[in-house]
Amino acid sequence: MRAWAVVKNRAPLEEIELPTPEPTGTQVLLETTHCGVCHSDLHIWEGEYDLGGGKKLNMKDRGLTLPIAMGHEIVGRVVKLGPDATGVKVGDIRIVFPWLGCGTCKACLAEEDNMCLVSRSLGVFQNGGYGTHVVAPHPRHLIDPGLVPLPVAATYACSGITVYSAAKKLMPMAPDEPIVVVGAGGLGLNAIAVLKAMGHAHIIVVDISEEKRAAAAAAGATKVVDGSGEGVASRIVEAAGGQVAGIIDLVNGTATARFSFDALRKGGKLVQVGLFGGELSLPLPLMAMRALTVQGSYVGNPKELRELVALAQTGKLEALPVTTVPQSTADAALMRLRDGKVTGRLVLVADAA
Repeated sequence: MRAWAVVKNRAPLEEIELPTPEPTGTQVLLETTHCGVCHSDLHIWEGEYDLGGGKKLNMKDRGLTLPIAMGHEIVGRVVKLGPDATGVKVGDIRIVFPWLGCGTCKACLAEEDNMCLVSRSLGVFQNGGYGTHVVAPHPRHLIDPGLVPLPVAATYACSGITVYSAAKKLMPMAPDEPIVVVGAGGLGLNAIAVLKAMGHAHIIVVDISEEKRAAAAAAGATKVVDGSGEGVASRIVEAAGGQVAGIIDLVNGTATARFSFDALRKGGKLVQVGLFGGELSLPLPLMAMRALTVQGSYVGNPKELRELVALAQTGKLEALPVTTVPQSTADAALMRLRDGKVTGRLVLVADAA
């Protein structure tokens, strides 16, 4: 198999040859047809996360080894089954759930693989969709996209279930209750679509980019707020007509976490999703006195991915704007994302044989 892999951190991706995996047991081998380019890939490429206070989380300390073919928003074609794999057949097109665990613990057996203490995520700890082939450990990790266009279906494996899982953590909320979404990139636009499909009617989007705010408004945001400079919390409160009950921070940096927390009303909840980096110092008495909740949300699980795809099949879920590029241009695509030149999502498409 070929892969466009991180061989050295912060260096261009290299095209390399790797042995094509042979599926065993319940494993399923797929040929990659589509793979989204996600902001999380940049952290892997850089080799670290910013934890704030001058602290860094090194990816090698998490168990990542190079070379690695990144890519976790994967759609593929089944090409070979292990002897114990059932429920799919050669030629089937499937979304691949990438947030894998050990496969045997209580979390994994409850289909909450993303909560497993032993992460084996595709594109992070195992080769992913920047390669020509990927291995799913079990057919239950494969979801039929149905009539969803495949470039869009690929984004559901991360961008889609990430915002769907985060939105569920705010529910139930009245449809006309303001929900604030911080960040209007690919995740933000997906969040607007998911919230609308869930029946929510009052969505306020915050971003520093005028272009991305315009894209959010075009996608159905009720109001948009400039997230740059001082006074962002006040602008959110003004746009919402008061402090808000629910905020999804898809950036989750020091500045966005601070203004999001400051915009919460009594009983409000801040769901932190993004991995931008930094830290948040909280006034502990206010946490109790105002009954506030700050909750992390890490991608989603296979059950949520199935729910999301089912929602898409109803026709209520508007497609995220995607731009397809050849898989062999993965490095250029990653650099476009790094430079902030992507609206929506870039999706790699397998090169013609």
